[in-house]
Amino acid sequence: MFSGDWCVLARHLQKEAQSQHNNSEFTEDQKKTIAKIATCLELRSAALQVYSRINACLWIWILIFFSPLSAVLKNILTYNKEFPFDVQPVPLRKILAPGEEEHLEFEEDDEEGGAGAGSPDSFPARVPGTLLPRLPSEPGMTLLTINIEKIGLKDAGQCIDPYITVSVKDLNGIDLTPVQDTPVALRKEDTYVHFNVDIEIQKHIEKLTKGAAIFFEFKHYKPKKRFTSTKCFAFMEMDEIKPGAIVIELYKKPTDFKRKKLQLLTKKPLYLHLHQTLHKE
Repeated sequence: MFSGDWCVLARHLQKEAQSQHNNSEFTEDQKKTIAKIATCLELRSAALQVYSRINACLWIWILIFFSPLSAVLKNILTYNKEFPFDVQPVPLRKILAPGEEEHLEFEEDDEEGGAGAGSPDSFPARVPGTLLPRLPSEPGMTLLTINIEKIGLKDAGQCIDPYITVSVKDLNGIDLTPVQDTPVALRKEDTYVHFNVDIEIQKHIEKLTKGAAIFFEFKHYKPKKRFTSTKCFAFMEMDEIKPGAIVIELYKKPTDFKRKKLQLLTKKPLYLHLHQTLHKE
């Protein structure tokens, strides 16, 4: 499995560990074990993203080190031994379906007023997101790397654990490539949240359907409600794919993948700052 696959599996396990319904197949103790497995899988995903680029032997070592997890998972209904690794489950955070946050009955600014006051400018180290490597090159075909430099927000300092979800959608809002999450941002500075992370678009540009667009959803954690929410979004259409720097406007949530009812987030000169690199053989 690739690192992104482990991250997806970890999310599914986290959702099961957080489930509150009475007809769950698992006891509370089993859910705690599942949550620990999810934590290990996220750590495994992070290690694979780093070590696989450095040394193949380290990559193999990681696989061997985590092999006891499979025994726990296979026997989860009867497993009653001590967990093989000293880890704690990640904090419970409600996972929302895309667009679900639009039904909340409060305004974001009211709910978050001053919540991030006094928070540090740099974020603690976190498990990376679900970034994918560049596709193999093909003769005559173009690949796109987008560097997400920073995003401008009036309350940038109040955003907790911010990251950006990147997706490529057709005119009907259907995914054309796998969805990717950036790692948590590097730092906050004045009215900017800095990322400086490369996104490899998972399809050759020539193969994208007419009218496709690349979406960037800025998300952050809300401690009072214990879930991660979309704050705003931006998108880039196919005619904007050009090498070099570009700034794109920010829009109010919910994310409108069909681009029919767009509302600017602010009238202030605050944007998403990107840099594009095209690769063609």
